[in-house]
Amino acid sequence: MPRAAACPFDPPPRLQQLQNEAPITRVRLWDGSTPWLVTRYDDQRTLLADPRISSDSHHSQYPFVSAGQMATQQQTATFIRMDDPQHARRRRMVTAPFSIKRVEGLRPAVQRIVDGLIDDMLAGPRPVDLVEAFSLPVPSLVICTLLGVPYADHGFFQANSRLLVKRTTPADEAQAAQQRLVDYLDRLVTEKMANPGNDLLTELAGRVTAGEVSRQEAAATGRLLLVAGHETTANMIALGTLALLQHPDQLAVLQNTDDSTVIAAAVEELLRYLSIVHTGRRRVALADIDIGDETIRAGEGVILANELGNRDPAAFADPHRLDLRRNARHHVAFGFGVHQCLGQPLARVELQVVYGTLFRRVPTLRLAAERGNLDQIPFKHDGAIYGVYQLPVTW
Repeated sequence: MPRAAACPFDPPPRLQQLQNEAPITRVRLWDGSTPWLVTRYDDQRTLLADPRISSDSHHSQYPFVSAGQMATQQQTATFIRMDDPQHARRRRMVTAPFSIKRVEGLRPAVQRIVDGLIDDMLAGPRPVDLVEAFSLPVPSLVICTLLGVPYADHGFFQANSRLLVKRTTPADEAQAAQQRLVDYLDRLVTEKMANPGNDLLTELAGRVTAGEVSRQEAAATGRLLLVAGHETTANMIALGTLALLQHPDQLAVLQNTDDSTVIAAAVEELLRYLSIVHTGRRRVALADIDIGDETIRAGEGVILANELGNRDPAAFADPHRLDLRRNARHHVAFGFGVHQCLGQPLARVELQVVYGTLFRRVPTLRLAAERGNLDQIPFKHDGAIYGVYQLPVTW
């Protein structure tokens, strides 16, 4: 469903209408299937916490985002498309590096990365594309450090990641891109088995040696973390920056504070307001479930539209207003329940450092003249992750 051209930060008007008139309803997808769409906050949290809702994409009525996603998820399974106990076992293997304590230890390194990129940007020509110069390199450098992936290969993995998160990528091209990434991570895991380092791929390599997972499973997990670890945060940085530039009263909140609690609250509100995962959480019912005035039958697909849940007036007062002083921590941008985003502590630290630093160091940051209007910004309407393709800025 298309967004309104004049309101690119808001969910599509038709989705908002459904939330008001038919909060749990059937919708038709690209393949002709008709899963349930769930748009209200409380209903989404209820279902995401229900063990009768499955993330397993092998169910016949699983509501895939696109033909490309269907092909890649059937090609290589990762723990986000598994149910417990298999999901919990695989997820536990990579949980420790994303713990709040471990991630907080990375904050000084993230700060150095952010400051270094801003130094380079300020020393270079203007205007500059913030996506290429800043928002994409920040999380790419961080996840490479955490995983043990050479950043020198960023051109390769970023190009293939873009194919995977674009809904219009043909199935064969998506499969080929995923296989290239899996093969690449397989080579790195094999190298870590022979020459261990202090990184997550080394930990996975150790589990391969111990017989806990196969090398292919370790490579698939590495591929998932590499793609998710930079694509989501990169889009959030650029889209959040654009949203703040369009709301100068809210931008002033960040420009006029060095209070870490204010910055953290601002990040939560941006996550709620923008909800860059804009294709919903995809699930299948394992049993009949009564929810609202409807009954979802066993085997039927379910889409939980988190961008609508985060704009539900029953959960957030005046939900279409960006308010950085709002208490928005209970948003569902990272999902809810056992499949809640593994990397959310890392994303929060990266975003806190970025938004707490960028506008302080570049207080006159603004859109470049040739892209001064929103209708000239190339938004990722064709992506599974919402953002912008370029963001030319100057100062």
